[in-house]
Amino acid sequence: MPAPLSPATISLIKATVPALEAHGLTITKRMYERLFADPAMRDLFNQSHHGETGSQPKALAQAVLAYARNIDNLSVLAGAVERIAQKHVALNILPEHYPFVADALLGAIGDVLGEAATPEIATAWGEAYWFLAELLIGREAAIYRDHAGKPGGWNGWRDFVVESVALESETIRSFVLVPADGGPVLRHRPGQYLGFLLDLPGRGVLKRNYSISCAPSDRAYRITVKREVAPGRPAGIASNWLHDHARPGTVLKVAAPAGDFALDGQSDEPVVLVSGGVGLTPMMSMLETIATASPDRPTWYVHGALFGRVHALRDHARTLATRAGNTKLATFYAAPEPADRHGEDYDVQGLITADWLVQNTPHDRATYYLCGPKPFLRDLVTGLARHGVPTERVKFEFFGPADDLVEEPRQAA
Repeated sequence: MPAPLSPATISLIKATVPALEAHGLTITKRMYERLFADPAMRDLFNQSHHGETGSQPKALAQAVLAYARNIDNLSVLAGAVERIAQKHVALNILPEHYPFVADALLGAIGDVLGEAATPEIATAWGEAYWFLAELLIGREAAIYRDHAGKPGGWNGWRDFVVESVALESETIRSFVLVPADGGPVLRHRPGQYLGFLLDLPGRGVLKRNYSISCAPSDRAYRITVKREVAPGRPAGIASNWLHDHARPGTVLKVAAPAGDFALDGQSDEPVVLVSGGVGLTPMMSMLETIATASPDRPTWYVHGALFGRVHALRDHARTLATRAGNTKLATFYAAPEPADRHGEDYDVQGLITADWLVQNTPHDRATYYLCGPKPFLRDLVTGLARHGVPTERVKFEFFGPADDLVEEPRQAA
């Protein structure tokens, strides 16, 4: 644990809150410009959250602002720190990378704030940065040790071979991965993801995370990936490459399972799994685990899709629910097509709402696990809160940075 920040440093950091509110995004954009001038540092990060969508600078700006606002009460940031550490492990971030980020951040503060970034302010932010960096480095070291010390575990990038590919819907495929060295794999916690390093011709090094969509095993992982092609949005470089080129025998570099969004397998209390679109991937891992390890646990699985042609793993979910015996399914189609049969293919036309969940699931006792697009999550997280569901019983995962999902840090599972 790093030494506590001095009262003078805390005071100076809090004094910068108005400047961060006004210029935080400009600072973080400038920070990444400085950092990515070094190709080695650029390759450490998932660039789809930077140049392709621009979401990461906004996420970091909000994180820096939250850090400054809560610099005298950092316990409220514990959940955010854990999530960042897990993401860093999936990217194989190491202690030697932190000085580069420090130089880029402090340089960006000076570039943007000019004379307002006095030597005292710069010193205070340097101390504050390294306080947080030491927390993250310590937590990441513990995760790396845990990975290396467990059966089937590893650190860094390990070669996996695509064993099989399955078309799950018009836009979604599953890939089963086994270690190239023939050894066992680390048993993941249901809900976690894998980090991937892809060196694609003409694209360079890409890093992506994909949720594991099967129950824990010692032999293999399965990921279920949507081909990302939407009007007005950048095409998913990595997802499209996997769909077009990953076949049985393809070798992929994979980091050990990471993420703090995970099913509490020790509890027998009711659980409600709620997903939208390809957000079903971690839910499949949870549902398979419940069906195998705790089939009597009261479980609801609520899934929303646009229509049947893009609804993946529908029959698999039904098979799992039948096997579990105490699992109820509900399927929402936002825009069902004529071929989609009400009462057979789907149950409700429209979008999943917090009102529906409260009316149809035990909201006074259940823990909710949510995964899907950002608007979907924002509506359900805020809606369940309005209905009085405690924060600790609403856990969510999102694909990409948590920029404006909630205004202040909260448990992001």
